[in-house]
Amino acid sequence: MSADPSRLAPETPTDAAPAQKQDFVRQIVRDDLASGKHQAVRTRFPPEPNGYLHIGHAKAICLDFGVAGEFGGRCNLRFDDTNPAKEDPEYVEAIQEDVRWLGFEWAELRHASDYFEVFYLAAQKLIRQGDAFVCDLSAEEVRAYRGSLNEPGRNSPYRERSVEENLDLFARMRAGEFADGARTLRAKIDMASGNINLRDPALYRIKKVAHQNTGDAWPIYPMYDFAHSLSDSCEGITHSLCTLEFEDHRPLYDWCVAKVDLPRSPELLAPLLAKGYPNEAAIPRQIEFSRANLNYTVMSKRKLMVLVQEKLVDGWDDPRMPTLQGIRRRGYTPAAIRLWAERLGVSKQNSVIDYSVLEGCLREDLDAAAARRMAVIDPLKLTIANLPDSHEESLQFSNHPKDESFGTRQVPFSNQLWIEREDFEEVPPKGFKRLIPGGEVRLRGAGILRCDEVIKDEAGNIVELRGTLDPESRPGMAGADRKIKGTIHWVSARHAVQAQIRLYDRLFDVAAPDDDSDGKTYQDHLNPNSRRTVVGYVEPSAAQAAPEQAFQFERVGYFVADRYDHRSDAPVFNRSVTLRDTWASKE
Repeated sequence: MSADPSRLAPETPTDAAPAQKQDFVRQIVRDDLASGKHQAVRTRFPPEPNGYLHIGHAKAICLDFGVAGEFGGRCNLRFDDTNPAKEDPEYVEAIQEDVRWLGFEWAELRHASDYFEVFYLAAQKLIRQGDAFVCDLSAEEVRAYRGSLNEPGRNSPYRERSVEENLDLFARMRAGEFADGARTLRAKIDMASGNINLRDPALYRIKKVAHQNTGDAWPIYPMYDFAHSLSDSCEGITHSLCTLEFEDHRPLYDWCVAKVDLPRSPELLAPLLAKGYPNEAAIPRQIEFSRANLNYTVMSKRKLMVLVQEKLVDGWDDPRMPTLQGIRRRGYTPAAIRLWAERLGVSKQNSVIDYSVLEGCLREDLDAAAARRMAVIDPLKLTIANLPDSHEESLQFSNHPKDESFGTRQVPFSNQLWIEREDFEEVPPKGFKRLIPGGEVRLRGAGILRCDEVIKDEAGNIVELRGTLDPESRPGMAGADRKIKGTIHWVSARHAVQAQIRLYDRLFDVAAPDDDSDGKTYQDHLNPNSRRTVVGYVEPSAAQAAPEQAFQFERVGYFVADRYDHRSDAPVFNRSVTLRDTWASKE
């Protein structure tokens, strides 16, 4: 009986009738549906394509797509591509791959750039209403006029320009007549507002940069708050879920939605309808929740970008990186990430999650989902002296001790084995239960072995052990019932496949690498032991793994065949997580 090959298929969520989730976001949705405010739920996941997604985004993905799915609604994937200077198609492709890898599929793929004509018409409407003006203040002057938390701002000297002059200047901005930064279109709200976001914020800036979707068509681009709120409105989003740092932006979000009023302004939607888009315009509601902060990690795209650009890591998909591409290559599974997001819950309270919670979710998933194999990562040779050099046999092992459906496999056995160096001690510490000179240990699935001889090189290093295998102690024989304290794993030296094994650990060696109160930056806290590469040996069936196939290497940890570098004739395995939390004793 062999392993079920379907276990190698891409994973998708298969939870049957999960318990109803209770949190304030879902309660709002339930209430809105029950009151008839909305007939259907529409959400969106709106990443900016200016870097790779990280583990924090996974919580938002699971919430956006999860809420839509649970209530029979739809979730769009929308790229907020309003800053072309920092955006790249590479990021767009990676983000789509990440969302699908997590097990979700979007209703529609949209871009803020799909709505550029709508935004432009909406801005003209604001000007005509007296709600926006063209301002000639420089960025430095705008900051000086804005005031502070304790002092109101001052009106721009250009705030009272006529509607006609503003329309003319805005049209000339659109035509590319002015230099970058020379003018902005600003909302006319309240320079004395206690919320600085409402002190006549910019709606458009001049930026003569080619866009990945629209080319050179636009020398002006909308600001994030303006584009984000109107994109939601264009798509008929009912519940616009975002993290807490946008809570202070919600009044501006609501102002933009209300002042433009797309549902009752069909003329503004004409460019979309002409392209074949449906008229879905609605008034969305922004709801904020706490983001996922993880210790021993930095979550800033900017800081992650620096690590990549300065080659402090091996790229965005380095298995030590908290990016979804990185943790995927590390061996994290979609099921483990979804479980982690579920356990975090949804609240308004910012908190820092211990890294061990994430690791615990992976252990829990892989304990059930990963087949077992034997591998030795720090090999010490063991020769069984009472077996001839020609001895060769095949032993049957279960692929999973807790799940018979995984089947069995044949593991070759000979008189020369590799065992873990740490499984032998010439002078054992107190409580040591493995192999010692003259002592016995159970060889996993093969019987009881006594260590008879320790062979050393000229420098005194142990290079080989020689021992005797009790032929009456095989599993199922009467001699196997003898009380033996320790059991160790092994691989047949004659049949084992040499493998590169990458032992990954946390990228930072302190819990709060962003805390610079000690005068150090996050780069100063990079863990020098975050990766160690060794040459070990794996049983032949492990070498045949498909890329991204996960195993528990018995007594060693959970490992995954590297997504890119693994080959059956040159295996490469990444340690995903240890069997137990090795950091608990350090903290």
